[in-house]
Amino acid sequence: MKDGYGRTIDYLRISITDRCNLRCVYCMPEQGVPLLPHDALLTYEEIETICRAMARIGLRHVRITGGEPLVRRQCWRLVAALRAIPGIQTVTLTTNGILLEDCAPQLVSAGLDGVNISLDTLDAAAYRAVTRCGEVGRVLAGLKAMQNYPHVTVKVNCVLGGAQWERTAVDIAGLARQYPVHVRFIERMPLADGGAPGCAQDDVLAALARAYGAAQPCARPMGFGPSTYVQFAGFLGKIGFISAVSHKFCADCNRVRLTADGRLRLCLQSGDTVNLRELVRGGREAELISTVQEALRHKPQSHCFDRRGIEGACMAQIGG
Repeated sequence: MKDGYGRTIDYLRISITDRCNLRCVYCMPEQGVPLLPHDALLTYEEIETICRAMARIGLRHVRITGGEPLVRRQCWRLVAALRAIPGIQTVTLTTNGILLEDCAPQLVSAGLDGVNISLDTLDAAAYRAVTRCGEVGRVLAGLKAMQNYPHVTVKVNCVLGGAQWERTAVDIAGLARQYPVHVRFIERMPLADGGAPGCAQDDVLAALARAYGAAQPCARPMGFGPSTYVQFAGFLGKIGFISAVSHKFCADCNRVRLTADGRLRLCLQSGDTVNLRELVRGGREAELISTVQEALRHKPQSHCFDRRGIEGACMAQIGG
């Protein structure tokens, strides 16, 4: 698949639910967000139909997200169905980790290739403050459970913030020294929640260098997304950065998003979407491919987080 700027689009992030068992301060309001009615959500079979059509024109990598995807029943069924589609090379999942310990065996048996665990601090009190209700011990239990499956790639996603961000960065990075997992620091993006951008990549890397010594860049990519990675001596895993604000990577963007209610979102920030649910439920599956191809021609060249006055949406509502 090609967009209007010649970029290859082979990666689809699929939000399978807008529900979540946490209330992270940078993701949604404390009271939550208005939830979609159950019949508005794509069924697993409808998601499979869309992915099967897109795989015929170049979709190769699928990531399952939410909300929190593991709150949707039998998420492993979707993993197995997508993994069986000809052309799909990897099926991965992003989770807050709260339910991961219990779900890990079924997910891995279904063919899951990788899991990203969102974890912003190892301090129990700070974690509860960020998530408003979470227990960090359950997340760490999920991370440890995944060590039983060394063929599954495990990554930790961290959004830094607060006065103690440097100490937090050093602690979270230490997980990559203790376990064969890759820790990625993600810059907070200025969406409609009004939050300011988080700690910049260069500042975080400097803080880690003070704690762990000089880092060596990694020439080989560690996945199919926009992360850049470095290696610290003695670490079992690598340290990555996803820096949409300070190190803009739109020129190499390879992804689009499918919302829980079946809208193809062409850019994280853009409000422009295409209703694929309408095609699937209307029995117009033959139109899926041409509709997706036409939509990709209108994918924005880049986000505009660096400009004021750009409207977005809170992260929970766009499957971020």
